[in-house]
Amino acid sequence: MTPDQQNLLEAVVRIAKLAGEEILDVYRRDGGIAAQTKGDDSPLTEADTRANDVIVSELKRLTPDIPVLSEESAVLPWDVRSQWVEYWLIDPLDGTKEFINRNDEFTVNIALVRAGEPVMGVVHAPALARTWSGMKGEGAWRQEGADVPQIIHSVKMPVEIESSSVMVVASRRHGGEQLQGMLDTLALRFKEVELVNMGSSLKICIIAEGGADIYPRLAPTSEWDTAAAQAVLCAAGGMICTLDFAPLRYNSKESVLNPSFIALGDMTFAWQKVLDLTPAPADSTQQ
Repeated sequence: MTPDQQNLLEAVVRIAKLAGEEILDVYRRDGGIAAQTKGDDSPLTEADTRANDVIVSELKRLTPDIPVLSEESAVLPWDVRSQWVEYWLIDPLDGTKEFINRNDEFTVNIALVRAGEPVMGVVHAPALARTWSGMKGEGAWRQEGADVPQIIHSVKMPVEIESSSVMVVASRRHGGEQLQGMLDTLALRFKEVELVNMGSSLKICIIAEGGADIYPRLAPTSEWDTAAAQAVLCAAGGMICTLDFAPLRYNSKESVLNPSFIALGDMTFAWQKVLDLTPAPADSTQQ
């Protein structure tokens, strides 16, 4: 890693932790957490706004020529965003419902996206005092509090899967029949399927550090929900792909919604075959 890359990554970690302090100031107050409802029916709290203000102002000071797109800012028109080659993509408080419920499973997400790909990401979990970071081609790290960051790697799948278990992470709030169908398919291939539910980008970071194998997301998400953790996971040896196993891309269309996707720890494993997601042959009678 070059000195400039190191300095940039450390600066973004610092910014994420500053935002985390704003979030914890609200989180640790006595009484309930007040929330408004946004146009998409998702909650908005004082912590979202305060964290957003810190991140946006600090990033503009750090890299004044790089635009910033945030969940809590107005989404700029496509004719503007389509011209971006590089930009910051942030979710100041990922897992607002977890924050409101005070279960500690919320994160600050900051990603640098270049040509549609997250090339650097920081995910900070304020209540856990834990930070994940990653940079394309350089590696991924987990930091506990102020300790020295430790290198992390996703894990490889075993060759003999019939006698092995697979660890699945999934959302606390979004599952349904599609997810159950995928779990049933895995149960036919593996000796045991273990399922852990958790909130926010923590699911992807757990895969990046080798604590789980797969995270199927078959319900709606936005690009700021995934970019930072995707950068961490890819730098750790994993990947996030769509259901046709194409890499999840960013700022490639007017909508900022992601398609359904799968986060995987081992990108060399035959997941497409195991999950029975091989595309059907094209109908030659249709033009």
